[in-house]
Amino acid sequence: MPADLAALLADDRRVVPLFAVHNFRDLGGYPTADGRETRWRRLFRADGLYRLTDDDARSVVGLGVRTVIDLRTANEVQTRGTFPVDDHDVAYHHLPVIDATWGETATPEIDDVVEFLVWAYREMLAEAAPKFADAMTLLADASVLPAVFHCAAGKDRTGILSALVLGSLRVDSDIIAADYGLTHQAMQRLVVWAREHQPELAELYAMMPPRFAAADPRAMTVILADIERAHGSVREYALAIGVSEAALGRLEDELLTPR
Repeated sequence: MPADLAALLADDRRVVPLFAVHNFRDLGGYPTADGRETRWRRLFRADGLYRLTDDDARSVVGLGVRTVIDLRTANEVQTRGTFPVDDHDVAYHHLPVIDATWGETATPEIDDVVEFLVWAYREMLAEAAPKFADAMTLLADASVLPAVFHCAAGKDRTGILSALVLGSLRVDSDIIAADYGLTHQAMQRLVVWAREHQPELAELYAMMPPRFAAADPRAMTVILADIERAHGSVREYALAIGVSEAALGRLEDELLTPR
């Protein structure tokens, strides 16, 4: 990995340290093709915010977060709960990307991690593109920012939405894939924490097929190449799935540093 990319990923502002949530990350500080960079403390990606402790939730609100976008299924929300919206002045939007998780549906027995993730993400984009467009359009509303979007592990649904947002802002594909790959360390942190504080979650991950918990940047690289091959750029793909030019302009205004 180039030294400058490693430095971007390792910025002290990147990972937000919380007790019970381990993949809460700031999408700021990434350069764009037109010489700008993504703004800090405007947009965050995360894993399951239902696990937040009271102190964790106060820390999130202390970052200025005004909106939580939950990409999980209705079943996940019902069985596991949500960000504690009743205790904080934060708007909550449930925008489920898929109807069922991998553990609830049949998936192909693909042992190669990259091959499996590429299959899964291609399927997700084929089925849920309009839902990702809805999430991007919501994020383009200045009144919702700063915002955080999340799923369960902050890896797959969150990873695709993050890639589409960053790509539409003209962040380089190598940076997007590397940012996605940071989830690997987050998953390791989660498992270590769960063994002590939430053994049932640790057991769940121990029993899970390794391909379900993987976050290999090579898979995201393939997906971004798919998009660029078919549409020319991620930005053009976003337009094709229903994000308006005006919304993309607002995303630039709100999420990028001035020219």
